[in-house]
Amino acid sequence: MDKLLNKIGAGLALALLLCLFPMPYGYYTLIRFTAMIIFGCMAFNFYKNKQIVFCLIAGFLSLLFQPFFKMAFGRAIWNLIDVIVAISLFLLWYKNKNN
Repeated sequence: MDKLLNKIGAGLALALLLCLFPMPYGYYTLIRFTAMIIFGCMAFNFYKNKQIVFCLIAGFLSLLFQPFFKMAFGRAIWNLIDVIVAISLFLLWYKNKNN
């Protein structure tokens, strides 16, 4: 399960980078739902593996991306968040790929 979730996280990183381009509004909503679910699964997986710091980070990201009570950041802030999270997901993918 860890490897599959890791690959899904890398796919999410690519999808987050696509948010830098003008896309239909539905794409951003889909990304928010998808990110919430993936980060929730990652938080649970980190919790199972007793990686509490990563669990808290993934839980926070799940709350940040949830689409129900939207965070009212501007486009520039969301673009920055998307890039930072995408880079972090790629680094996590690369680290786990080599183990």
